[in-house]
Amino acid sequence: MNAYDASRMADVLAPMGYAASETMADADLVILNTCHIREKAAEKVYSELGRLRQEKTLRAESSRPMRIAVAGCVAQAEGKEILRRAPFVDLVFGPQTYHRLPLMLRELEQHGKQVIDTEFPADDKFDQLPDAGKVEGASAFLTVQEGCDKFCTFCVVPYTRGAEFSRPVDAVLREARLLVGKGARELTLLGQNVNAYHGAWQGAREWSLGRLIRELAEIEGLERIRYMTSYPAEVDEDLISAHRDVPQLMPFLHLPVQSGSDKILKAMNRRHTSGDFRDIVERLRIAQPQLALSSDFIVGCPGETDADFNQTMALVRDIGFAQAYTFSYSQRPGTPAAEMDEQVPDQVKSDRLQALQAEVNRQQLAFNQSWVGHELQVLFDRQGGRDGQLIGRSPYMQSVHAELSETHIGEVITVMIDQAKPNSLSGIVRQHQEAVA
Repeated sequence: MNAYDASRMADVLAPMGYAASETMADADLVILNTCHIREKAAEKVYSELGRLRQEKTLRAESSRPMRIAVAGCVAQAEGKEILRRAPFVDLVFGPQTYHRLPLMLRELEQHGKQVIDTEFPADDKFDQLPDAGKVEGASAFLTVQEGCDKFCTFCVVPYTRGAEFSRPVDAVLREARLLVGKGARELTLLGQNVNAYHGAWQGAREWSLGRLIRELAEIEGLERIRYMTSYPAEVDEDLISAHRDVPQLMPFLHLPVQSGSDKILKAMNRRHTSGDFRDIVERLRIAQPQLALSSDFIVGCPGETDADFNQTMALVRDIGFAQAYTFSYSQRPGTPAAEMDEQVPDQVKSDRLQALQAEVNRQQLAFNQSWVGHELQVLFDRQGGRDGQLIGRSPYMQSVHAELSETHIGEVITVMIDQAKPNSLSGIVRQHQEAVA
């Protein structure tokens, strides 16, 4: 979603004459689009600002002074703190106000004072955004839902992104057609809880995510559909059946479970149990036998014992994942979990994370190796590291390298996989296949 927001900021700035710079040192305006999920991510903002301060100081007396902006969730959560710790920052604005960037810049130029805008405006920012600009590559992001009402005890998203909001169906379909018309062959539908989507249709009825996916699949030229991030308790039968019925919907699903312990899931205020998760996965795999899963796991949440962690490991082994994102618990200011008793020592969290990562990495490599000697449909979207090489994505989000000319960027081509690494695959495109493609 941050990548989507960054591209939309560029669209907002384009009418003012701004274009992307090759380096930050050459930029008139540098925007740090930030994430507040992890403490490390937030601290990286201040580290980066320290480096930018030096460049800004060097250019202070030039004809092109540098302006620095901090956007996104760190800006939303720590707006005044940013200005205190980094008083050389010119603009601070949250993820719901970047459509007002031109106004902020004009205010900065007219008054020469720092501008901060971290409100949750009543107007829909999407209604204020211009049409999407150039599509880079063959894939594009499309935000359909924002915000979160779940209030997991470890998470800051409800406080930085606000309440759940679903874009109207017409607006989503219009942007989707525009992106496909500009060259996108794959769309990834985005939302903090994307499968909680309930967009209004013709001002009355509401569509589910499954219904929306079925309509998107009718767009000529759209070959692939993905969505993330999903909340297990919001997986309904309509979405499950879409995995069975819609060939454009890729057989890969990111479904965060967070823990295998029901005690910890309850403490997290998750609205599912480990048994619920297993049942959802079973129903999804019945609907789409080729489905591969990704997930999120947090170890070391307050109160997690060795027994709780072992239940997480058991769930990982039982279900099997093509990949997973693993984290040790990080206290986020203002969240309920930060104030809980029984905080887990850092060394214990580190040991558990290493054990979990070892199992996840083993499963990921095994999944990749299972494709050696088999064919995959690969959407090639960029040049590789050497001449005559392209990189694309398989239906399972694996990075795939093959020898192909750049004229094939944007095409889905059959590749015979001949090598598997932990994070990528490589394969061969038969000459006759390339000629036909």
